[in-house]
Order: sequence, then C-alpha cells, then structure tokens
Amino acid sequence: MKTEITRLLGIQYPIIQGGMAWVAESHLAAAVSEAGGLGLIGAASAPAEWVRRQVQKAKELTDKPFGVNIMLMSPYADEVAKVIVEENVKVVTTGAGNPEKYLDMWKKNGVKVIPVVASVAMAKRMERMGADAVVAEGCESGGHVGESTTMTLVPQVADAVQIPVVAAGGIADGRGIAAAFMLGAKGVQMGTHFVVTDECQVHENYKERILKAKDIDTRVTGRSTGHPVRALRNEMTRKYLELESRGASFEELETLTLGGLRKAVMDGDVKNGSVMAGQIAGLVKEKMSCEELIKRLVQETDALMKGTGIYE
Repeated sequence: MKTEITRLLGIQYPIIQGGMAWVAESHLAAAVSEAGGLGLIGAASAPAEWVRRQVQKAKELTDKPFGVNIMLMSPYADEVAKVIVEENVKVVTTGAGNPEKYLDMWKKNGVKVIPVVASVAMAKRMERMGADAVVAEGCESGGHVGESTTMTLVPQVADAVQIPVVAAGGIADGRGIAAAFMLGAKGVQMGTHFVVTDECQVHENYKERILKAKDIDTRVTGRSTGHPVRALRNEMTRKYLELESRGASFEELETLTLGGLRKAVMDGDVKNGSVMAGQIAGLVKEKMSCEELIKRLVQETDALMKGTGIYE
C-alpha cells in the first residue's frame, strides 16, 4: 500500500491513528507505528512536560516514526510546539486553529506538518503556508466536528490542492479506506476503532460503550455555541441538548461538560462523562491488537482495490 503518504512519512501503510485527547498516549501511538501505521500522541491541553514524557516513552517502545497532535487552542501550544523540535518528533498534526506561527520552526527542523481541515478554503491556505499534507475531516468523526461530510469534503479538497490529502471521519474498515482512495485521498486517519484496541489505555467502560453502540447512538452537542462535539448519547448529552434547546448560556453549558472527557476516559463514567466517538461506532464490534486491526484493514482494502492501480 505505497502512496504519497507512506513515502512522505516513511511508514508501511497509509493509516494514521487520530490524536484523540486523553486517549492517544504513548502506548497506543507506539503500537500503531510498530504495526506499520502512524501513531499519534494527543497533546490536547496538557502541559509541555507531559507531552515530552509521552514522546520519550513512545521512543522506548518503537523506533518507527510517530507524531504528535497539537490542539492550537491549548494554553501550552507554544511550549508544545518547541517540544516537537527538541524531541525530534517526525510528524505533527494540528487542530483547532492555525499553525502558521510555528511552521517556519518546524520546517527548518525537518518536521512534517499535517493540519486537520474542515473546508476547502482552509486546505488551500495550509498548502500556501507550506503544509506537507492535510487531513480532510468530515462531520462523521468523534469529538469536535465541522459541517461537511467526509464524502463531500474529501474530493473537493483533493481537487483543490496539490499536496496529499488524508481522509478522516466515518472510516473503520477496508470499505471505508477503499472509498477514501476512490475519493482522491492518499491515506486515512481513524480514531474510534483504535479506542477499543488492546493497547489503548482508556477505561474498559469506554471501550464497552463503543462496542455496544448502534448506528443512531451519537449526538452532536454545542451547535449553538459554535463548538459542536460528537459523542455517544448518555445522561450528559441528554441534559446538554435539553439546556441548549432552552437557550442556556455558554457558561452554563460549559459547566456541564467541564472535565467530561477525562471522566469517561480515566474514571469510566460513561453516563455523565463525554464518550467521544464517531458515527462509525456502530460498525466496531470486537477488540483486537493494533497489529491485528491494521492487518485486517490492509487485507480488506487490498481485496477491494485490486486492479485499480490507485496505490502500489
């Protein structure tokens, strides 16, 4: 499965694990990279020293390339951006903002920069700034979402830019990967399916909630605040949507979700916590190792893509 993405990143398969906050840490990132994909450590809003420790732990577990996802709204973004260079991280993906002010520093130090985008305009801007590739993420994904679906966003971004496009949102098996290739992507980013892998350190309650999810089980909260988030429905999403429909203030809504993801991931509170997952959760039915998952994804994709000539 050689594509522009595998060549760019020096990986075996064009499969990137999403940099999910509180979920994507050193064990998961290293396991994905060891299996031939690209693992990511999710910096989220964590302090720079936490990110440094995670990077160092991942290096102990694998000698393959891995990356860090930076949420640019984080109060520690400036410090984390420097850690990327100091620790010789090979790849950085960015979300929730514009990475322009860090790009020169990263590029001078050989870091591959791949921003996550939710529109053609942002993809073109990132290309002009010198990004190496972009992740076009559709609203089917878990966590913070845009408006466009993966099916509509990926081909429009692929037509608009010359750099490689990675498809994300609603991809959990070989059918999704094959579809992404047909839409013009050169790789995929997946989050939800990697949450239930053996190496993922989240609470078992979180994993079980995904494994039992149905196709209609995700909800998007926060549309009224301008910060929409997709998660599996539970007591928290019910209360949030109720308050939102009554026109509750941003502060009141924020209080309800404060620390919600940590509650679900670390404490296993899947009733009152934020169980972020994509719409594809209903397709995720069994636990396996990262190696087993990637092997299966590659086999399924190869069977569908044979003869198309889209990748080597």
